[in-house]
Amino acid sequence: QNGAAFSKVRGSQSGQDSTRWHVVRKFLGLIASHNIPVYLIDPLILGLVDKDIEHIRSSPDGPSPECKYFCAPRDFTTFALLDKTWKHEVGLFRTAEKMGFQWLKILNKDPRLDGMDDLSGTEIPLHYIFKLASHAIHLVVFYERSGNYLWHGPLRLKQHIDRKFVPFRKLHFGRYPGAYEKQELLLVSIDDLKVQIPKNPSSFLEEMSHSRFLECRYREARAFFQLYPDDASLDAVEFRKKAKSLLHVAALTLNNLGVKFWLSSGTCLGWYRQCNVIPHSKDVDLGVFIKDYKADIIPAFQNVGLPLKHKFGKVDDSLELSFQGEDDVKLDIFFFYEEDDHIWNGGTQAKSGKKFKY
Repeated sequence: QNGAAFSKVRGSQSGQDSTRWHVVRKFLGLIASHNIPVYLIDPLILGLVDKDIEHIRSSPDGPSPECKYFCAPRDFTTFALLDKTWKHEVGLFRTAEKMGFQWLKILNKDPRLDGMDDLSGTEIPLHYIFKLASHAIHLVVFYERSGNYLWHGPLRLKQHIDRKFVPFRKLHFGRYPGAYEKQELLLVSIDDLKVQIPKNPSSFLEEMSHSRFLECRYREARAFFQLYPDDASLDAVEFRKKAKSLLHVAALTLNNLGVKFWLSSGTCLGWYRQCNVIPHSKDVDLGVFIKDYKADIIPAFQNVGLPLKHKFGKVDDSLELSFQGEDDVKLDIFFFYEEDDHIWNGGTQAKSGKKFKY
């Protein structure tokens, strides 16, 4: 349907350039015929789109003067699919073959069933690749996880799969699992093709740079609890609930400020050793590099109902902030300092004022 309007554009491109556009157009036709809602997550194309995002948002659907995005040199074009929006794949592959596509489906274990009580081997589709001529479409399947985020799995080739099917090492997604915020989508016209893209491409691309997801070590945690049975008392259950709620508020607050952080000290140990908060720890520990410190941190936490309890050290030496959460659960933020060959953080003993360096 876009062919006539676009013929002069295609004619001005080299054969290889226009092949990419044709393959994308064919793929979009294929998924439209099966009512499959996909959105573009290709970092190369989104990077180009982001530079022109205001123009793209406001431009009408008239013919493009040139093929600027989908003709860019690359081996793949990457799209995302939300698992819950599509369930009937059988007919899709038949239609794909009729259109000339070769396809590959990658399955692996479903980590959502991989909790403390279940190591089921149920497999789910994680990636699809559709190849036509010299170009391929990589379709990444995203699943909703219980923390209200989207997850995609790794792309691991089983023995029988042809490793030369496509240059797998050049794929942008699949080297490891990833976790993302849910995306707001925008329908746009790019190179005369209508596609959904993340509403804010630059924040999606920024998120992509630190999206690697580490699954909890359920097997090791079970072994730990066999040696040291978990504390299931009412106090422990209550504390864990409050600690997770505090962690949720802290994450939202720091994310809104654009401050990168990580689980530190006992909170990190709890996740690593027992896939949970250590019930006798009584606080939540986060780490932040001092270079990411912002003066807005204290007022931002006070605004969400977490008053400052302690402030130890100075910005240039051993800074540590403690905020008072619900009841006596507190949030400790430790600031880390980078030297040439090591990283350290300082601690101050509240009662004695003694300083420690770790």
